[in-house]
Amino acid sequence: MKIILSTLLIGTMLVSACSQSDNDQNTPDPETPETGPPVETNPANTNYTPAFSGQTRIGSIKTTTTISAKPIATSLTSPWGITSLPDGRLLITEKRGNMRIVSQTGTVGSPITGIPTVNSEGQGGLLGLTLDPQFATNRMIYWVFAENASGGTLTAVAKGKLSANESTIENATVIYRANPAANSTLHYGGRILFDATGNLLVSTGERSIIETRPLAQSTSAALGKIVRITTNGTAASGNPAFSGANALPELYSIGHRNIQGIALHPLTGDLWQSEHGPRGGDEINLVKPGKNYGWPTITYGIEYAGQPIGGGLTQQNGLEQPTYYWDPSISPSGMTFYKGNRVPEWENNLFIGTLNGMHIVRLAIDKNNKVVGEERLLAGENQRFRDVTQGKDGALYAITDAGSLYKIDRE
Repeated sequence: MKIILSTLLIGTMLVSACSQSDNDQNTPDPETPETGPPVETNPANTNYTPAFSGQTRIGSIKTTTTISAKPIATSLTSPWGITSLPDGRLLITEKRGNMRIVSQTGTVGSPITGIPTVNSEGQGGLLGLTLDPQFATNRMIYWVFAENASGGTLTAVAKGKLSANESTIENATVIYRANPAANSTLHYGGRILFDATGNLLVSTGERSIIETRPLAQSTSAALGKIVRITTNGTAASGNPAFSGANALPELYSIGHRNIQGIALHPLTGDLWQSEHGPRGGDEINLVKPGKNYGWPTITYGIEYAGQPIGGGLTQQNGLEQPTYYWDPSISPSGMTFYKGNRVPEWENNLFIGTLNGMHIVRLAIDKNNKVVGEERLLAGENQRFRDVTQGKDGALYAITDAGSLYKIDRE
């Protein structure tokens, strides 16, 4: 099936000024795109007031380039994470515990063996993955999964070497566990990537239940956090120092609910994340080390039953505001920044798969890190988009809970 996106957009999309210094008076500022009405037309769950203009329901934008978007594979089983191998093929995790290699034409390989047992109940399973920056020579893979533990389950990080014949993971080792374990099968977080220093950034969830929700604010617990660790699982050097008795040295940021997307901006190197709110209050955050992002003290969402969370606060001194939020919820999941010239107007835009939203979000972000336009792609496909990445060929590849792999590229 082919989807064509060709609605006219008047104005110029964000342009990169990376070739010149910020001090160069001749460097043009990125321009704000011409926008239409917000893409969200449903009523909000709350009457909360945004902290600043453009924090939610920004104006709509439309891709002018003619785009082809079609499933190239449909036989995956609940795929969760996707990344590109050096030769352009795609390495994909399946929630029940498999990894598979899929060609760019959609040929699905056999399950790769040697992966430690996962707990795939609820929101658990084999989750996000990333390749070692030196994968071409060391063949190392790192992944996140839900692991059985005393007291319930927890978010764990493992590593292993892909065998030469690509049939198994050799010497799989669990290198990190986000303690404490909880009697819950929800909110594992589960995304992982390498930063510019060769250390790992990993997202965890606060496990959803009332008993563990406050631990998102505790610096002695790894729940509801982004942690920064070495490839051996120890705290990376240069991490921020958090206050509090027994503060964990691996903490990078705190106060998160359930982060299912993380990505590095291709120009600035800044870390961005997507986070599930409760009923409303899904967030996009620009993550700074040592900062507290507020959950559950502040939120733009409410309990599923309708009552306010905590004191019903959306702002508090010392707690960070989301760069952007959605109400009602779209359930943002895996995400990536677009870099390349296949679709020039997408340069440095953020693409986010959504679950309840059943589309892919495109956000245009200006040089001041403000969202200046939003587009919904593939909304007619009726798919829960779990993750999206950019392939070696410059196209976007997205996986869905129903088992499809989409290729999205200029026609």
